[in-house]
Amino acid sequence: MDNLVKQFNHVDYLWDNEKAAELGDDQVALFLYRSNILGADLRITNYGGGNTSCKTIEKDPLTGDHVEVMWVKGSGGDIGTLTRAGIAGLYTKRLRNLKNVYGGLEDEDRMVGLFNHCIYDLDSKAPSIDTPLHGLLPFKHIDHLHPDALIAVAAAKDSEKVTKEIWGDTMGWVPWQRPGFDLGLQLEKCLAENPGIRGIVLGSHGLFTWGDTSYECYVNSLEVIERASEYIEQKIAEKGSVFGGQKVSSLPKEERLEKAAQLMPLLRGLCSSENRMIGHFSDSDVVMEYINSNDLERLAPMGTSCPDHFLRTKIQPLVLTLDPSEDVTDTAEVLKKLEPAFEQYRQEYADYYNTCKRDNSPAMRDPNPVIIIYPGVGMFSFAKNKQTTRVASEFYINAINVMRGAEAISEYTSLPRQEAFDIEYWLLEEAKLQRMPKEQPLSRKVAFITGAGGGIGKAIADKLAAEGANVVLSDISEDRLKEAVSTYKRDVAAYAVCDVTKTDSISEALKKACLEFGGVDIIVHSAGLAISKPLAETTEADWDILQNVLVKGQFELAKQAVGIIRKQHLGGDIINIASKNGLVSGPNNVGYGTAKAAQQHMSRLLAAELAGDKIRVNTVNPDGVIVGSKIWEGEWAEGRAKAYGITVEELPAHYAKRNLLNEIIYPEDIANGVFSLVAILDKSTGNIINVDGGMANAFVR
Repeated sequence: MDNLVKQFNHVDYLWDNEKAAELGDDQVALFLYRSNILGADLRITNYGGGNTSCKTIEKDPLTGDHVEVMWVKGSGGDIGTLTRAGIAGLYTKRLRNLKNVYGGLEDEDRMVGLFNHCIYDLDSKAPSIDTPLHGLLPFKHIDHLHPDALIAVAAAKDSEKVTKEIWGDTMGWVPWQRPGFDLGLQLEKCLAENPGIRGIVLGSHGLFTWGDTSYECYVNSLEVIERASEYIEQKIAEKGSVFGGQKVSSLPKEERLEKAAQLMPLLRGLCSSENRMIGHFSDSDVVMEYINSNDLERLAPMGTSCPDHFLRTKIQPLVLTLDPSEDVTDTAEVLKKLEPAFEQYRQEYADYYNTCKRDNSPAMRDPNPVIIIYPGVGMFSFAKNKQTTRVASEFYINAINVMRGAEAISEYTSLPRQEAFDIEYWLLEEAKLQRMPKEQPLSRKVAFITGAGGGIGKAIADKLAAEGANVVLSDISEDRLKEAVSTYKRDVAAYAVCDVTKTDSISEALKKACLEFGGVDIIVHSAGLAISKPLAETTEADWDILQNVLVKGQFELAKQAVGIIRKQHLGGDIINIASKNGLVSGPNNVGYGTAKAAQQHMSRLLAAELAGDKIRVNTVNPDGVIVGSKIWEGEWAEGRAKAYGITVEELPAHYAKRNLLNEIIYPEDIANGVFSLVAILDKSTGNIINVDGGMANAFVR
């Protein structure tokens, strides 16, 4: 084991003998285990890329005969998270018998439908286009992977010769062919002509390796990848530099982040000309070496080679011609330079579509770029949700690694545009897109919520996230924020420590929102505190903190957020969480009630001012939210109990009985009020929604 670990310097050896032993002789479980640890190393394969399989002997439920069954990753999914529910089980013999009815390259789409006639396991995931590539090979365990090092070999000029130089006669090679039944036949033919090989390099595509056991297959894959990686590093060392050396110098890290945060809302708005997009930013060393290089101008237009890459990144990126020192705070001037670049990109994409389209091609998709490169600053990506845009960024980084390796070996080659188009607009790919679940009401939107470390703010964040939004939780307590963000899945939420009484703190928090997701669409001011005292006992400090948190905080947050929303030209929502106490006069409440009334009227004033920007401003008035509310954890509860002549313990029942519906109001009820304003009442602004169970003295009209 130790010797094996030391062999691998360019990939992670993750096989755990004890864990594998627990799986016994369950070959399907061992194949799933191998898949997961392969998918855990992005140098081996990226999210959703590649597929794996195994073959077992099973009892045919109809004949009782023992037959060979192939278990293979189904359509979609990711080998890093693959489970039994994500695989397909097919009769191997039936799959191979499809050779008798295959009608050539024009028959590929029909063949995919015939895979269903080969199903053994009725709970199978839909078989993928790569199914015959595994089925026509005889090996018990097979990996089809897209390691950067192997694609670099596959995409290098004279790839076949290079393959021979690296592995001698132990590896086969087949030229580029679109995935499908014919490629499976080519693999079968390659093996027949080269018996004893340990794997096959697919030109401009990837790698096939195999073994008699899951472990042997795993080690074989790692050894092949390791050898390619060593070869590339040797070539880079011989050349002394990659990508023709540096042309542009990177800005210092903090300056890059500041510039990216300023620019991302503008880029997001331009990328969202047809559909609203979510952003991602990367300035890793790998990215900066490439985008600052002399060869960027030559390599970027060539596009990516591996289908998995360009399906997620588009065929080529948009390279900005802005100087790294450009003042991107001057929105009007920057847009004058960006808009023509975007128009040119869209036109070139339309030309690509119109030149390559077939009679039955699907309609042209969104022509905006997915990957945007700003030399000296970093790389931006924009797609329909955070996971998709992050994965697009990761795939383009894979493409950078491929170009780096191929250029070191000989010369990078990309797919011909027609081949790329036929993959991008393949009817089977279109069918996969059409099967995607319907987007949620708040998909593609980013919500920034203050006071979200708990209570009402956290409930609002939960609701908006559940309805599809990306959420940025802000609060004065980082510990509460860390705990709150840990409740979400990856790519849903981020947090920013924010003291709403401080302008710079708000600025930094919104900057983080822009860097994480590209901008903001929904602003919810839920940060608050409550002080219940009679006039004589209300101090100047009490008055100031209520005004600073509730009123000044709301003002400054709106002012800064509107600047971002206006850059995007997508409209937006501001929701302020006020209180029934802003409408109703009551005892011992002069400081809090005055601040809440100010919040409400400020919202009306902003609604009138911002309507021209399609920014809607509304208010939600809670009342009596005792259970789960942070405000009721302190002296406020004691003050209100004293005002009503009851005990603290009697407050929930008191507040429930005093509303018309006799209902206890929970943080989730306030969240539903916010959701209705940002997702349903899209033609309402300047309004107040009372979520209080019905308080006649708080009726707005």
